[in-house]
Amino acid sequence: MTALPTMSAKSSTLATPPALPCTPPEPAAMPARAFDIERIRADFPILTLQVAGKPLVYLDNAASSQMPQAVIDRLVRYQTAEHANIHRAVHHLSETATAGYEAARGKLQRFINAREAREVIFTSGTTDGINLVMQGWGRKFIGAGDEIILTVLEHHSNIVPWQMLATEKGAAIRVVPINDAGELQLDDYELLFNERTRFVGVGHISNALGSINPVKRMIAFAHARGVPVLVDGAQAAPHLAVDVQDLDCDFYAFSGHKMCGPTGIGVLYGRAALLEAMQPFKGGGDMIHTVTFEKTTYNTIPHKFEAGTPPIAAAIGLGAAVDYLSAIGMAQVAAHEHELLRNASERLRELPGVRLIGTAADKAAVLSFAVEGIHPHDVGTLLNQEGIAVRTGHHCAQPLMKRLGVAATSRASFAFYNTLAEVDALVAGIRGVQKVFA
Repeated sequence: MTALPTMSAKSSTLATPPALPCTPPEPAAMPARAFDIERIRADFPILTLQVAGKPLVYLDNAASSQMPQAVIDRLVRYQTAEHANIHRAVHHLSETATAGYEAARGKLQRFINAREAREVIFTSGTTDGINLVMQGWGRKFIGAGDEIILTVLEHHSNIVPWQMLATEKGAAIRVVPINDAGELQLDDYELLFNERTRFVGVGHISNALGSINPVKRMIAFAHARGVPVLVDGAQAAPHLAVDVQDLDCDFYAFSGHKMCGPTGIGVLYGRAALLEAMQPFKGGGDMIHTVTFEKTTYNTIPHKFEAGTPPIAAAIGLGAAVDYLSAIGMAQVAAHEHELLRNASERLRELPGVRLIGTAADKAAVLSFAVEGIHPHDVGTLLNQEGIAVRTGHHCAQPLMKRLGVAATSRASFAFYNTLAEVDALVAGIRGVQKVFA
């Protein structure tokens, strides 16, 4: 098996590569503004819609958030005045598009506090980022008899790729259990480590329950044993400040469409030393340095992992979303959402016949619940008739549902543009559902 690269960034001796092409000067930081929920809601055109003749109450943010007008306008500006392929020409439009694309990379670097822009790889989303790590790192460094640690809270996107790898390589998957509140059992996590442990994959926040996992502690324990860690940050990056240097994670993946950006774009942060050691996931244009029929040499990171024409417009749109979130301030986002969660949790606990599923002490604004005697799909259908959008099903977390002893749940997930009045609407909607089945 190929020797594992060093985990510590402090010990990296890689030479600094040339600056990314056409990278514009970093813009001045946007000043944070006071949190004004009505002004914020006015930024989101879709929130004025009516569904079934009722005002839209959008509580499916864990699946996908909405886009503010600033992001929509930035996408339109790119498509109408800047569109061209990047990195491949010297004409005006190409240089403009390249500058916008690489500026977005810089914005994402600052948003998650990566050390360098070259540690930020644009992907199609969290799933793509995790698969990139599985293909580029896992297939090179994991072999027969090795073990991969995951948790029962994981989304399928952080289970299935590792199962595929384990089947191919003859490796094994070990699973961290949870308690009945939906909290990881850290003592059990630590006991899973042995001389065969090669990798850890863990979600920062559970998409199904909202549990915030102690990833910093988990990373430190793994690193003390020379084991790299990938964090699935799809549910964390939109809702709290993420600092990959403080976490000391090796990989961090998240999606644009959950944080006010377009679909089809995501980010994989990777520690530079590990990215340099990885094999490319996809072959094609822009990820090469030289090509002959005898041999191909690869481009420097991050381009080594961005084969072909990337999602240029979506990346620029995600950069605009980061500008928008940064202007509000992630601390204000988290505080407002915490108040929504506190209020909604108290209100739902007061409803007879309603059971909250997932009651971790440290939670994001996700509420999974069951209504006694009523299938979650019926709950979702009837709430939709009141204009209330929630998610129903297993939330791509079937092993977790099995552990909890349920086939599915109803899930209300909040964003910073939701209001306490919308919590009232959810509570009234659930009461209405119960009346239909009374």
